[in-house]
Amino acid sequence: MRSESIRCFTGYITLALCCAFICEITLSCTKNETPKTADFDIVPLENYPAAKRKAESGAMIYADSSRAGFPYSKDPHVIYFKGRYLMYFSIPPYSNPEKAKSIKGWGIGIAESTDLTHWKKVGEIIPESACEANGLCAPGAIIRDGVVHLFYQTYGNFPKDAICHAWSADGINFVRDPSNPIFAPDGSWNNGRAIDAEVVKFGDKYFLYYATRDKAGKIQMQGVASTDEKSTFGRGTWKHLSKDAPILKPELPWETNCIEAASALVRDGKVYMFYAGGYNNDPQQIGVAVSSDGVKFKRISDKPLLANGKSGEWNSSESGHPHIFSAPDGKLWLFYQGNDNKGKNWFLSKVKIEFRDGKPTIVE
Repeated sequence: MRSESIRCFTGYITLALCCAFICEITLSCTKNETPKTADFDIVPLENYPAAKRKAESGAMIYADSSRAGFPYSKDPHVIYFKGRYLMYFSIPPYSNPEKAKSIKGWGIGIAESTDLTHWKKVGEIIPESACEANGLCAPGAIIRDGVVHLFYQTYGNFPKDAICHAWSADGINFVRDPSNPIFAPDGSWNNGRAIDAEVVKFGDKYFLYYATRDKAGKIQMQGVASTDEKSTFGRGTWKHLSKDAPILKPELPWETNCIEAASALVRDGKVYMFYAGGYNNDPQQIGVAVSSDGVKFKRISDKPLLANGKSGEWNSSESGHPHIFSAPDGKLWLFYQGNDNKGKNWFLSKVKIEFRDGKPTIVE
């Protein structure tokens, strides 16, 4: 499958000429080639009995197998755009050495759906500029003025990984922000890394939530930056609001040494942050914190909202990396990743959320 990137916006080119580059970038619009693979997201669930049982119950169970040769999809993020649902998700490096030579590292898969349960892969976003050379993943998207703005991280540069930005008129073909990477944190409490981007409009500003680690690279925590509502989202437009300390760090036993993958929902003048506690397969589980200003957060419970499954269930190793999605009909869905074998494969699924007594609750 071959696609052409849409024409670069003049404003972003102008911005690029004013910015000092953090990494080498390509200013012209370039081709982004998606591998030609048949039935790449048709997974024989007979080989995955726990996932098969979940799917047979009517639940969403989705994964792409094109790169690893088995189901492996992580970090879901869903939008509704131009009459269809689009889901962006992380896909691993190619296990085939020959394919890995031409497309290196992690990428972002794109699937479409009409019912939020059955998905079909329609594209990929693969490394394009120098700062993405080792891979890219963990997408988060917003829609503004008919354009999809995608925020994602570089991968494979550990303390130097940072947040990047791209835009698209169709939700499939993306043009890179020429100022990429657009954000990495300063401050003495972190190691300068930024991953797991989530952008949400709150009041007259956009807030960028990100995960980072302490100086020793052991503890994962949440930080935040903001920009104004007419921002280009480019580098230099973001104000770091958590220079002095993280906005949320692991404190509860089930969070172990990690809080990451924030997904934000604005409701009743507050920001509800759905977050992942624990590193992958610790098990990772999903909690919720709330804020009235988008910066100072308080947990709504000392227990996970969505725990890992019981022994024998498809997500017994974890229920992780949440994305809270408000559908056009007003229903709320919490998308997440899971597996039952300590990360040998990964599926994506969702649960319905309702607010009861001011708190999000899973509806069976």
